Order: sequence, then C-alpha cells, then structure tokens
Amino acid sequence: MTHALKAVALMGATGTGKSALAMRLAAQSQTAIICCDSMQLYRGLDIGTAKPTEAERKEVAHYLVDCCEMPDLYSAARWAQEARLVIKSENEQGRTPLIVGGTGLYLKALLQGFADIPDEKEAVRKKFEMLQWVEGTEGLFSYLQEHDAVMAARLEANDSQRIMRALCVLESTGRSLADWQAEASSQVVTIDCPVFVIDVERELLRERLAARCQAMMEAGWLDEVRWLAALSLPDTHPAMRAVGYRQLLDHLKGDLSLEKAVSDTVTATRRYAKRQVTWFNHQTPDAVHGSAEDLKDNMMEILRNR
Repeated sequence: MTHALKAVALMGATGTGKSALAMRLAAQSQTAIICCDSMQLYRGLDIGTAKPTEAERKEVAHYLVDCCEMPDLYSAARWAQEARLVIKSENEQGRTPLIVGGTGLYLKALLQGFADIPDEKEAVRKKFEMLQWVEGTEGLFSYLQEHDAVMAARLEANDSQRIMRALCVLESTGRSLADWQAEASSQVVTIDCPVFVIDVERELLRERLAARCQAMMEAGWLDEVRWLAALSLPDTHPAMRAVGYRQLLDHLKGDLSLEKAVSDTVTATRRYAKRQVTWFNHQTPDAVHGSAEDLKDNMMEILRNR
C-alpha cells in the first residue's frame, strides 16, 4: 500500500505575513518551503513579487522559486507536477514541507488535479499575438466568441491573458479549454495536506500594502521594471500583466506619472488581495483561518508530529 504524500499549506492574500510565519515554522521544524506563487517563479522578478531573499533561502530551502526564465511560460499543471516531486523527496527524508503562497489555483491543481493539456504550438501563439497587435483584445475576443462560445461566455471581454490561452489551446489541440477542464486528470496522487489561511483585518492589510509598495519603490522596483520592459515580451505574458509591474510599465511608456502609477499600484494590489481573500473563503472550505499568532502553534504541532 502506498502512503499518501504529506505537506502543510499556509496560504493567504498578499501582505498578510505568510512568508514571515513560514520562515519561523520551517526553521524550527527543519523543513523546506515550496513557494506557491505564480510570479515568484520567474527569474528576475524579485522586488515586486516580494521574493524570498538570498539570506532567507540560505536559512531555509525554498523550492519552485526562480525556476522559469522569461519569455517561457509556467502553468498550474506544471507547478503541481513539480511540487509533487518535491513533496515526495522531502517525505522520503522524513520531512513535511510547507507550501506557502497566495496562488490558490496552483494549490487546487496540486490537491484536486488539473486538466492534462498538451503544450501550445508556438506558431499558434504567434498567430494570435499578431491578431491582437492588429485588432486588439477586442479582435481576440470576437474570434473566441465565433469559434468557442462556451469559453467566451466564461471570460471577461478585456481579459487578454485568458482569452489568449483559450484560443491557443483551441487551435493547438483542436478542443476547447472547457473540455480539457471538464476532464481534470483522474491520476491525482493523494496528498494529505491540511490548509491554513492567514486572515488580517481589512484596514490593517490596506495600510500594510501601501507601506510595502513604498518600500519596494525605495528598493529599486522601477529599475526592475525597466529591465522587464527591455525584454520586449508580448503584452499577454503574465509578467507584463502582474499587479504593479503593469502600472509601472505604463509609467515608463509615458502613459502615467510616477506618482499616479504608484497610487494605481496600491489600489490594484488592494483589489488583488480582496480577490484572494474571496477565493480562499470559497475554494478552501476546510481550511483553518486565523491570525499568524493563532495558527502558529497548531501548525507547528502538525509539522512536528508527521
């Protein structure tokens, strides 16, 4: 009989203090952290993603961070597959790793499975990038409505990233993304993984996010965005649409003053945090919620007794 893999997940909105708590828990229980963050994967996006520092990575092993070179793309399915291998390896050495982050979809892919969609064809993506360049996101969405009404009905007309993905899957595989999603992989390896979600009072979180944005700017975030702009990635690449990066890119293009870009970044980050809170409330019904202090002892006990 095969034993279920074991992990513990610490999730929550951006700025709730997940990383600080995770560092304490991982150091005390001598285990590793698996980053569950769709932007910390990309090498070079350090400041704006609040990536763990070199010192933190020396103190505690961190996996699935800096593991993708742009312009490559990462996916939830790929993350789940690689996270599973890390958990297995850590378990074999007698450790229960901590999954830490705010990308709930990745955790869902790991624990519940994800459609095993073949890779997009490069020529197909280039075709739709050209269509977007000529006709804008409007043209992409019209094409999707005409060829895949089911997916079009699920997406917002201005969500270029997901529209692009749906079109690329449709033309690369000959099947709608909706069909692939409906047959999520049945070969999910069972993972015994209690989920904990840090909650922070809304007004306190708003203040924290504003202060963190300011600290990131002082740490040289704008230079990091200049480096990103120089890569000339397509607008549909997740890095180009990430909260804060998008606003600062608009500033570099001359569309926004720096003051307005920073102000818009704070607003966008607060909205993003609100969406994350809603997601964890609805998508992780069995999770234990609480403040970092409330969760600490409970999580430490589980990590020690596994």
